[in-house]
Parts: sequence; structure tokens; C-alpha cells
Amino acid sequence: MTNWNYQLTHFVTSAPDIRHLPADTGIEVAFAGRSNAGKSSALNTLTNQKNLARTSKTPGRTQLINLFEVAEGKRLVDLPGYGYAQVPEEMKIKWQRALGGIPGKTSVPEGSRGADGHTSSA
Repeated sequence: MTNWNYQLTHFVTSAPDIRHLPADTGIEVAFAGRSNAGKSSALNTLTNQKNLARTSKTPGRTQLINLFEVAEGKRLVDLPGYGYAQVPEEMKIKWQRALGGIPGKTSVPEGSRGADGHTSSA
């Protein structure tokens, strides 16, 4: 097993959907979850970099798919949150379509159950 220095992680690019991402050339770990769940904060903590991924108290701050490279062929992906976000409904629909092509992430219907088993209506 290889040990990677996560502190050397750097921003690669942002994309509005998966069609605009660079070619898949290795391993990617995606941070996915509801809006304002702490995905970007978790990425910052993992890399020990306070400002690598932009964070905010406002739900829906991450509006693009953001790629970060840990080492050659090893990437972290910060995905837009799903559910409650203070953005227009049209933007939410665009995000859902963009994430539809990501394996294991086909859709997030309103009222779906979260990891905690509770139903959300936002």
C-alpha cells in the first residue's frame, strides 16, 4: 500500500458536468451528500488545508464538480450537494442531470431517505 501526502493535494479544475472533466486516468474518490453536509470541509480536513475547497455556511455554495489531485492518477472529487440549497430550481435540476452519469449516483428524488434513514422533503 502506498502512503500519499495529502498535504500536497492541489486544485485541478472545475466542471459544470462530467462531460467537461479530464479523462479518467486513475483512482477518484468522490465526496457526495446533501447540501451543507460538510463535504468541502471534510476534504479540507483530510488534506490539512483550510482553503483548498471553498466552504460556506450557505447551502449550495459548491455549484461545480471540483477535482483535486493527491498524486498522479489519484484524485479527490468535491461534488455539489443535493437537497436543500439556496439556488434557483433550474440550477438544482441541472446538478441532478450532471450527477446522473456518475456511477452509483443516478438520481436523488425529493423525499428520498438519507444515510440516517430519515426522509427529507427539501
